[in-house]
Amino acid sequence: MRIEWDVPITMDDGAVLRADVFRPDADGHYPVIMSHGPYAKGLAFQEGFVFAWTNLESEHPDALAGSSNRYQNWETVDPEKWVPDGYVVVRVDCRGAGRSPGLLDIFSARETRDYYECIEWAGAQPWSNGKVGLLGISYYAVNQWQVAALRPPHLAAICPWEGATDYYREFTHHGGIPSDFLRQWYPPQVEAMQHGVGDRSPRSAVTGVPVAGPETLDEAELAKNRTDVVAEMLSRPTLDDHYRERTADLTKIEVPVLSATNWGHHLHTRGGFEGWRAAGSGQKWLEVHGQQHWVEFYTDYGVRLQKRFFGHFLKGEDTGWDEQPPVYLNVRRVDGTFEGRAEQEWPLARTTWTRWELGITAPARFEADGDGVTFWAEPYAEATELTGPASARLRVASSTADADLFLVLRVQDPAGRDVTFPGALDPHGAVAFGWLRASLRATDPALSEPYRPWYRFTEAEPLTPGEPVDVEVEIWPTSVLIPAGYRLGLTVLGRDFTFDGPGPWPHSYGVDMRGNGIFVHTDERARPRPLFGGTTTLYGGSVLLPVVSSGKPTSGRPNR
Repeated sequence: MRIEWDVPITMDDGAVLRADVFRPDADGHYPVIMSHGPYAKGLAFQEGFVFAWTNLESEHPDALAGSSNRYQNWETVDPEKWVPDGYVVVRVDCRGAGRSPGLLDIFSARETRDYYECIEWAGAQPWSNGKVGLLGISYYAVNQWQVAALRPPHLAAICPWEGATDYYREFTHHGGIPSDFLRQWYPPQVEAMQHGVGDRSPRSAVTGVPVAGPETLDEAELAKNRTDVVAEMLSRPTLDDHYRERTADLTKIEVPVLSATNWGHHLHTRGGFEGWRAAGSGQKWLEVHGQQHWVEFYTDYGVRLQKRFFGHFLKGEDTGWDEQPPVYLNVRRVDGTFEGRAEQEWPLARTTWTRWELGITAPARFEADGDGVTFWAEPYAEATELTGPASARLRVASSTADADLFLVLRVQDPAGRDVTFPGALDPHGAVAFGWLRASLRATDPALSEPYRPWYRFTEAEPLTPGEPVDVEVEIWPTSVLIPAGYRLGLTVLGRDFTFDGPGPWPHSYGVDMRGNGIFVHTDERARPRPLFGGTTTLYGGSVLLPVVSSGKPTSGRPNR
């Protein structure tokens, strides 16, 4: 293939971004697969993300087979698997990151407009057939939702693979509780790749140039060239225009959408479902899988799915996509395997919404920094499937003017051992999670469903110490086939849930992963102990569960 490094793309304000372009040897007009983001297009996957690369090497060798892997880059496609099939792969360093100078301001309106300009540039190149598709994981998925809502004329289809859609509800907060994620992730993954780190940054394994250069700036200059995302979050506890600017208007998306999401990702799971539900496109598909965050994007399973989608919409090929069911689920079994199943809608129409009363007959009290309380149902007499979103109703009081509530759905085997599933990074995550800051409990009735309350998050309503209030808690979508003899549980805490045990626990981003992965909520600036360290009392409660009947699944083309 032909490779062009650091190709300049001029923005509407005169700024210049840099792109790497991988295209077929033969002259012609080809569709484009594009990504745009801050992780440095020149940083080798193998060097920057050793833990994930090692996982693919040892457990998913098909993900790396058939390629020299010389051009692999974190969360973007491998050109060696796409260019031979007649695609041009374009990777762009966003403004202020990698090889592109400017102010680094993640998910801002300016950054989204830059993406629009890049799409239009690619669509007009002499080697382009005028059709641009977007494909990538995480950051490279989140910004697909954003730019697609701007409707670039050359944009033909998007495949956001595990991408949040709501900067407040999913990326920075959980149920109004500020997440530690920004301060964990931003310094090593974004700030470290800021344009101007220069000679202090890694060098490209292919070209030898600094991946975050060429210029080298001092720390004071670098600080001036980026927004302080953590300070912005901490100064804005409720949903305002800062978050709205960084959240896509999904109803404006018109191009075909394949939303691929993961059952176990506390950043992206909800967004994959919400993006598919709310996208204005008349052609949209949902795929849901398990495993760690990066796995299925690179496996044969994921690449086949992606190529069938883009082959249909960018090349007009008969890939069988016209037979693809609207929804394809990899339903989780307790042994770690999956049942692949085609469906027609989400939530599933045959769901029997079942309310589990927790049986609270006397006030149940727990300290906010303690182990909370756990309620167990009787073991299931027959195999039961839970697949869908869930919600809880609680009557709760606090000894202070606020309380953070952390809810965890659990499943235990007959011996009392918790069933766990791989999460985004955590190899042993719990079944499902929900969160709510009690002072932000107000919902919007017009947007809420019984299984998915929609919070306003615009104004806090402090609690009166000792006085109970009724709250609804959203529990993010989940799926598990529960064998007979297993039992369902709900743990309610005032802090992040952790599984018991001596460890050692997997460690990432400075966090011991004990069921939550890296998505914890420990910053005392956001959760001051005098306000969130009190005693919480439960006076009543129930959980609405998505019990799926055992009716014959809808037929459809399998993906595995």
